[in-house]
Amino acid sequence: MKKTDTCTIENSEITVNGQTVFESPSGNFSDFAKEAYKNLQLNYPKFHKMDNLSKLAFLASEMILKDEDHTGTALVFGNRSSSLDTDFKYQESINVRENYFPSPAVFVYTLPNICVGEISIRHKMQTENAFFVLDEYDEGFLTDYAAQILHSGKAEKVLCGWVELYQESYKAFVYLLTT
Repeated sequence: MKKTDTCTIENSEITVNGQTVFESPSGNFSDFAKEAYKNLQLNYPKFHKMDNLSKLAFLASEMILKDEDHTGTALVFGNRSSSLDTDFKYQESINVRENYFPSPAVFVYTLPNICVGEISIRHKMQTENAFFVLDEYDEGFLTDYAAQILHSGKAEKVLCGWVELYQESYKAFVYLLTT
C-alpha cells in the first residue's frame, strides 16, 4: 500500500501534501470552515447544514477527493470525542421543558459516522465505511483496517482519517491509500 495524498486541517490552516492551500486569521472553527468553503470554491449546498465535525471531515476529504470518480473508494475514519460537540448542542435543545425544541436536523449529527455518510453521498461512494472512536490517533490501526478492505477487493482506494473536533479544538489528518 502507498499513501498518495494527505490533508491536514488545524489552527485555521489547510495543508495538502505539505503545502498550505488556505489559511485564515479566524479564531473559531465555524467561521474558518465558512471562509474555507467559500475561498476554495466548493459547491455543495448541504455543507451549510452539516455539524462542525462533518464540515471538518468534508473539507479535508474534498482536498483529496476533488471532483474525480471515487465510487470505488472506501472510508475509514476515527476520532476521540465521537460526536460529543453536537451531542451537547442537542442536549441543550431539550434541557428546559418550557423551551423544548428538539431539532431533527441536529439529532441526525449525534452519531460520529454521519460525517463519512456525508462524504459518501457527495462522492457517490458505494463501498465500505467505518468510523472508530479511539483513545488517540492510531495510524497503524486505521491503515491495517484499510489494508483488509483493499486486499478483500471491496475497494480500489481507501480514504483514512482522524477528524477530532470538540468545542474550538480541532484537527483533521486525512490520507488516501492505494495498492
